[in-house]
Amino acid sequence: MEVEQLPDQVREFAEYLRNLLARLDQDAGWCGIFWQRDPDGMRVCLTGAEVPPWDVVEALLQDLGVGGGSCEAEVEAEAVRARALHRASLTAFDARAGGRELLGDRLDVMLREQRYAAGRQVELAQLLHAAATREQAEAMRLDLAWARDDHERATARCAELHRRIADLDRRPSPPPVPLPQQHPQPAPPEPPKRSEPSKERKRRPRGSARFAGMPAEAAPADDAPLPAALAVQGPLRDAVASPRGARFAGAAEGETTAPPAPQHLDSEARAAIAACVGTLLRLRAEGRGGEAHGVLVEAAHWPAARFPLLASELGRAGLGADWATLLWETASLPADLLVAAADALAAAGRTADAQQILRQGVARPATEIGASVLRLTGEGRHRETRALLDAYVRVRTPEEAARSVRDDPGRLVPLLAEAARGVSDERYWDVVHALRVAGFHA
Repeated sequence: MEVEQLPDQVREFAEYLRNLLARLDQDAGWCGIFWQRDPDGMRVCLTGAEVPPWDVVEALLQDLGVGGGSCEAEVEAEAVRARALHRASLTAFDARAGGRELLGDRLDVMLREQRYAAGRQVELAQLLHAAATREQAEAMRLDLAWARDDHERATARCAELHRRIADLDRRPSPPPVPLPQQHPQPAPPEPPKRSEPSKERKRRPRGSARFAGMPAEAAPADDAPLPAALAVQGPLRDAVASPRGARFAGAAEGETTAPPAPQHLDSEARAAIAACVGTLLRLRAEGRGGEAHGVLVEAAHWPAARFPLLASELGRAGLGADWATLLWETASLPADLLVAAADALAAAGRTADAQQILRQGVARPATEIGASVLRLTGEGRHRETRALLDAYVRVRTPEEAARSVRDDPGRLVPLLAEAARGVSDERYWDVVHALRVAGFHA
């Protein structure tokens, strides 16, 4: 964004951010890590060309409380002001022409960042278990803690991007933004001077401190392990009218097939669930959150039939937050396993959980959805295909849905159109229009 075109709210937040950093030690705390990991990201945010994710601002406020000489009450008051300025800045930033498409692209980047972090946690948990010496174990614990931080930040940024997309979708179309006047605003001052990072500072592993989601080059490769889940609260958009057709988990009339009946667990499965809950209780009591998260990532890959009992046992043990985390991880599973997990939860009466992981699971890139549908239909798994597409057309915009058919329009367009018709007539015609604009005919 050109400096002269900066909206007032964006310019105001950039000025606030520069003043905040001027109060901090540039080489200490999170501020020092951000400068070390992504100096370019810091600079563009300080000039107003970008708005940083909220978790970055929150970390800088944490530095203010630790080393900035401010008391807890002052930091809390500062956080309230920062949040208001940040929200206003995002609203103005996203309202620019092309803002909706940019948010979608950044969400795809963050999904890849998130799934890399999830896979890294699994890998490090296995290495920690196999560590031969105390030194190796300590190194693995440190890396695992950073990997968990990576995943938490990526998850928070995905949720923030989803909220911004939903807010933008609810707004009326704004009038065209006028071109800059003849007297452009002066350029903002340069970011505060800072010394080079200390060479003694241990270089941390890749991940959270980068402003992931800004430059596309920062994203991990597309073949990084594990697709990503999203930590979102409730539906991503207002529900469309008159749900019908092949809606999964709690469908109204017209559902063609029902999820399978609950499966009985053998003694081995019950013992594994008890051991998992016991391990989580111990790790949480010892403050070993990174390892606990690794246990949850592994549990997400268990047979789907175990999930309802695991949910009950986690709730009974006071580990409801861990169940929420496990749901996020479950939403990252390949489409067939995702639908199997939703089946098991719905059959056990946990319909809200089933719907949640489907909503979160279809937040992955459009091309992944299309590939999953092709694979499921190729295997003759039509009910799972309908469940996946139904959730997809409810959660994603018609334009995003249209992008999912590119790999095989002949097979995917009819399936997508049928799923949209099952949601509502309005959604059907919106999807058909988006397909036509994209060059496909339903």
